[in-house]
Parts: sequence; C-alpha cells; structure tokens
Amino acid sequence: MYVVYLDEFGHVGPFVARDTQRFSESPVFGLAGLILPANEVRSFSTWFYQRKCQLLDFEIKRDGRHPATWEKKGSALYTIKNIGKYRELRAFTNRSLNRINDCGGRVIYVGLHKQADTKDHKPLRLYLAVLKETLKRLNAFCENDPEKPDFLVVMDQHQERESLLTEASRAMFGKQNPRRRLIEPPFQVESHRYQTVQAADWICGLIGRLGPFWVSPEEFSDHSMAEQYFGTRVRPVSVGSGIRGDRRLQASTLIRMPDLGDVL
Repeated sequence: MYVVYLDEFGHVGPFVARDTQRFSESPVFGLAGLILPANEVRSFSTWFYQRKCQLLDFEIKRDGRHPATWEKKGSALYTIKNIGKYRELRAFTNRSLNRINDCGGRVIYVGLHKQADTKDHKPLRLYLAVLKETLKRLNAFCENDPEKPDFLVVMDQHQERESLLTEASRAMFGKQNPRRRLIEPPFQVESHRYQTVQAADWICGLIGRLGPFWVSPEEFSDHSMAEQYFGTRVRPVSVGSGIRGDRRLQASTLIRMPDLGDVL
C-alpha cells in the first residue's frame, strides 16, 4: 500500500500579471507531494526530521519549540533568493529526491496555468478539479502496477474540508471509473505535527517556483534558477505529473497533461 501526502502549490486565486497590484500571486495552481510505500513512511519521516534539524538548526533553536512540532512553509523556504544563495538547500533538495526514489517512492504534481477571466474564476471549483484529477492519476499509478496496491491520501487541513471530502468520495464510488485503489477519502491533519506533510509542503514550495517558469518563462525569467538546479532532478522521480500549459511539454507525446475539464 502507498501513503500519499499532498499540499497546494502556486495560488488558488485568479492571476492577471506579475506586475499588477491585484491578482499577481502566481499563474499556476495545483497539488503536489510524495508517494511512499507504507512500510517506508516511518523511516522517511525520521530521515526528513533529521535533515530538517540540520538544515534549519539556527531557526529552530531561535524559535524555541521542539523541532518535532516546528515547521517552515515550503513557499518561504524555496524563494528564488534562497535557491541561489544557499548551497545547503540545493544539496538537501537533491538528497531528498534521491531518498524518495531509493525507498520506492515517487513525487507527484498536478496543476494548471490559470487563464480564466478574473470574474469567471472560482477557486473552489479549481481546487476540486485539481483534486479529482490528482486522485485519477494516483489511481492509474496503482492500477498500472502489477501488484495493484491501494493508496491512502493525507493532506493539510483546509477550510473547504467538507467539499473536498465529498468530491473525493464521489470519485471513490462514482458510477464511471471509480477510484478503486483509494481505500478512504483523504485524511486532513495538522501539518506541524507530521514530518511527511511538511515534506510534501516543501515539494510544493519547489514546484511553486518551477511552475511559473514552465508556463511563462519570459515573465518569470528569474525562476530559471529553479529549473537550472532542480528541473532535471524532479522529472525522473515523478509519476503522473504535469502542469497544463507547460510550454516545454505541449508538443511532447511522452507526458500527458492533466485533463481538467472546463476549468479554464
């Protein structure tokens, strides 16, 4: 069985342009995280905890809380400035991707380039569409495995919990193509208490820097640094992943982009 840890990357609100006063947060939104074999969860959690304590030792000691319940958000960690300045962060990221791969795990990211008019943009509809597509891809990943493993999903707490669980339940038990490998609707937990959810959030922080460059390289040219250091490292350990609107992949037959229906 796999345990999947997911969080958000980008921004769920509308986007117009990077240099506008409003709607300038991010041109992409999606869900990302890691897929771990159930018997590897504890060892990976311990490994991540130890590496987190090494990487952010100064900040943790300054805060004073026990590191087991201390977290740093991925969006604050993976700033373009930090990626360029701190070799330790780059080394940790590569080691983390290797660790996920070595334990039989994978990275997943599913999202899209937001292009809807601001007046037509509906954040909850967008979130539900991405969640539905992510569950579809996770189910396909398990179905394509000869052993047909099941999977569970763990997510950070969300204010639209009821809507998200309802959509996941519909996907599980739908009349057409039910997600048979998903054994329960997603569990929502407090991220500061789960090293694995924090690890997923850090992956989201990274994809949140890569994604804007993938969909709009001219507007987000400074994000090319993230692609330079991590682009070729993320893709080989990822499954069922893509951002609809990624210019690098539009002509590719190797990676199928998410089918997000009429979201745009």
